[in-house]
Amino acid sequence: MPNVVVVGAQWGDEGKGKIVDWLSEQADVVVRFQGGHNAGHTLVIDGVTYKLSLLPSGIVRPGKLSVIGNGVVLDPHAFVAEVEKLTAQGIAITPDNLRIADNCALILSLHRELDVARESAVGLRIGTTGRGIGPAYEDKVGRRAIRLMDLSEPAAMENKIERLLAHHNALRRGLGLAEVAPTGVREELASVAPKVLPFMDRVWALLDEHRRKNSRILFEGAQGIMLDVDHGTYPFVTSSNTVAAQAATGSGLGPRAIHYVLGIAKAYTTRVGEGPFPTELNRRRTRAPDRADRRHRRHRLHQTRCPRWLRFDQNLHRLSARRARNRPFAGKPGRTGAVGARLRGHRGVENFHPRGENMAATPCGGGKIRAPGRRTHQLPGRAAIDESGARRYDPRPKSVPILSQDAYRMRSSE
Repeated sequence: MPNVVVVGAQWGDEGKGKIVDWLSEQADVVVRFQGGHNAGHTLVIDGVTYKLSLLPSGIVRPGKLSVIGNGVVLDPHAFVAEVEKLTAQGIAITPDNLRIADNCALILSLHRELDVARESAVGLRIGTTGRGIGPAYEDKVGRRAIRLMDLSEPAAMENKIERLLAHHNALRRGLGLAEVAPTGVREELASVAPKVLPFMDRVWALLDEHRRKNSRILFEGAQGIMLDVDHGTYPFVTSSNTVAAQAATGSGLGPRAIHYVLGIAKAYTTRVGEGPFPTELNRRRTRAPDRADRRHRRHRLHQTRCPRWLRFDQNLHRLSARRARNRPFAGKPGRTGAVGARLRGHRGVENFHPRGENMAATPCGGGKIRAPGRRTHQLPGRAAIDESGARRYDPRPKSVPILSQDAYRMRSSE
């Protein structure tokens, strides 16, 4: 098995955790290289369900080394809580099977408060999870973040806390929030330092050592390429790079350490949060056929006179309802739509060929996105801001994606 990067080929929630868990059986090292604890993976192993949001999926496999790379922003409180939860389920988590990059930026309570305050303010709503991931990345880029290695030197952390609060207290005054005292930040960090520092390591050197020993390294991505901060539907994106190239930057290895890139997609598309969603279901597409719908009556599916995409929407509604019941980390209602395979060639994924018994027709062959003033096979950057300009596919595509009943009945990855 070569070194493999697994990324989502849509807006996240493609089932990457199942694939990573399957591949981790053959891997020696599993690495998280971007994002934070907003990524939710549910694994079922031997009838036991494990719900992960920060730890790599390989942590539930004995004999595997799990690594949280420098590209991740780490919430120490969420980390401690997740470790305690898995420990209660019988998973042994020690420095022998888990390492965290020493230069990993930390998420503090002030980041979470700022994230929630911004989402609640009047203006552009991004639809974040409110877990402080975006503000933590801002501090990292602004060179004022508290990193994991800083916890090991409390005396040298005073100036860093003052620099951090000089920025955040000014923002908090503008948002009408109470200022944060340096004492509160010191006490917060001191309460979690003994529980997190034992896992600290120079991850880049550790991974390079495994690479030289020809160990099999699996890079586990979070979210999807359409949420990439550079190549996604900006500004309705996550705060990190989600494409495969980030695996090298977010772990400290060189690009030659990546041998294979695996993009994961499912037979329909979902999205959480705000932003454009060209194939999203809406009331117009699922109500009784109107004048535009009658043009499609010549298409038959399963010996009925129901238009193809109406039957497709009905099946998607069933999947959407099931997803709302089962998805553990949504935090907000999910949005569901057609697979939109044309977007897969947008950016970040090459040679994408969705195939399988789940689709009864070539996904979105010939379908085009309705953009302001023109039609295109790609999502324009301006349409991400003018969301109404990229809401749905052209109502007269050359062929229509059909979600078969077999796909609807699927309940596992077997």
